[in-house]
Amino acid sequence: MGFIFLGIILVVVIYAVMTYNSLVEIKHNIEKAWSNIEVLLKQRHEEIPKLVAVCKEYMQFEQETLEKVILARSRVMDASMTHDTAALGHAETALRQSLGGLFALAESYPDLKTNEQFNHLQQRISGLENTIADRREFYNDSVNINNVRIAQFPDTIIANFFGFKRAELLKFSAAETADVDLGKLFSKK
Repeated sequence: MGFIFLGIILVVVIYAVMTYNSLVEIKHNIEKAWSNIEVLLKQRHEEIPKLVAVCKEYMQFEQETLEKVILARSRVMDASMTHDTAALGHAETALRQSLGGLFALAESYPDLKTNEQFNHLQQRISGLENTIADRREFYNDSVNINNVRIAQFPDTIIANFFGFKRAELLKFSAAETADVDLGKLFSKK
C-alpha cells in the first residue's frame, strides 16, 4: 500500500515539475517575441530619420507631414519601452498613417520619387513593416498559448501557485487596421 501511495506522489511531483517547466518556457517565449518586436521597431526607428532627412531636401513646404512622422515614431518607441501593448497599437497606427501620408505626398515630388536613397529607405521601411506584422502575430500566438495553459485545469493550480500571470494581446481596433485612404491623402484641404 505504501508503494502505491509513493507512486502516486511521484507521478504528481513529476507532473508538477513538467508543467512548471512548460509554463516557464511559454513565459520566456512571450518575452522573446516581445524582444523580437522591439528589435524591429528599433531598426525602423533608426531608418525613419534618414527617410525624413532625404524628404526634407525636396519637401521644404511639407513640414507638418514630416513632424507627424517624427512624433508618431517617438510614441511607438515610448510604448515599446514601457511594454504598453494598448499604447503601442495606437502609436503604430499613427505611424503607419503618417508614413502612408509621407509616401503619398512623395508622389507630388518627381525628383524625390526617383531618388535612389529615398526608394531604398521606402523599401526598407516597408519590409520592416511586414516583418513587424509577422512578429506581432507570433507574439499574440505566444500570449494565447500562455493564457490558455494557465487557465486549463490542472495546469491552473500550478500556474496560480507559482504566480504565472495572463499576458496582454497586442490589439488593434478596426479603425486602426483599416487601409490608409490614399485618395484622401492626395486631396487638398
